[in-house]
Amino acid sequence: MSIEVEGLAKKYGDQWAVDHVSFDVPAGQVVGFLGPNGAGKSTTMKMLTGYISPTQGSAKVCGISVTDDSLSVRKQVGYLPESNPLYYDMYVKEYLRFVAGLYDLDKQTKSRVSEMIELTGLQLEQHKKIGALSKGYKQRVGMAQALMNNPKVLILDEPTSGLDPNQITEIRKLITNIGRERTVMLSTHIMQEVEAMCSRVLIINRGRLVADDSISNLQRQHGNKQSLQVKFKNGVDISHINAIEGVIEVDDLGGYRYRIDAKTDLNLQEKLFNFAVETSNVLLEQKEVEQSLESVFKSLTRNG
Repeated sequence: MSIEVEGLAKKYGDQWAVDHVSFDVPAGQVVGFLGPNGAGKSTTMKMLTGYISPTQGSAKVCGISVTDDSLSVRKQVGYLPESNPLYYDMYVKEYLRFVAGLYDLDKQTKSRVSEMIELTGLQLEQHKKIGALSKGYKQRVGMAQALMNNPKVLILDEPTSGLDPNQITEIRKLITNIGRERTVMLSTHIMQEVEAMCSRVLIINRGRLVADDSISNLQRQHGNKQSLQVKFKNGVDISHINAIEGVIEVDDLGGYRYRIDAKTDLNLQEKLFNFAVETSNVLLEQKEVEQSLESVFKSLTRNG
């Protein structure tokens, strides 16, 4: 396992910021780590990277204890914190050489810096001061420093926060490429990012782990409503479908197609078949629509 967590906890005063969470992440997996603000995501990541010590429990990265040998753990981990601390007065290439020096890369410094510049798409920006870069390119510099030591595990805390849609797409592609060779733990509030990049999701709420599964399993198990997309031969009055007991919402998709959300205990297919018969219409198409990850997230954290 790349990451092994058992009963990990952090207490500040009388409050458990992280309340005895346990999970494993195998090598080569990209995992989304989700939760509301203040749920304990950043605290957990800081404990995994050795930046803060746990109050209780244990964590290992690549088989190394974060409490017994924090320095060795840091050699295995690349970390991009939410704040992405950079030296704005330094030039990009100068800063990356500085980071390489911190990792004591010596003769590898020149080749490693060049490799990171190419990997993160900083070729045209490498001779600029960091302070003059757009936020998207600053994130690329942060990613380059996180990858400088060729880590086996990459931990990213809100890597696309504050970026515009084009920048988000660029960073997403970069993370996806990186994730093919490394274990990645990714924290974000953007559910589309998780759905696009992650094979598994961990959800934390009030310091406790409330979900650990694949996205598809979470959508099946925790959706608080059922959804069908249907097509009728002729148009229908939406208000009549809304009048069916148990129906929550109806959206007109055009072309006599409709998305219908209903309570989970309602036999919606049977109700719609009867509705078609009663209105002298024909139900041409009917297919189940998965719940969005966002709706699952809200369901699991609504008291957070």
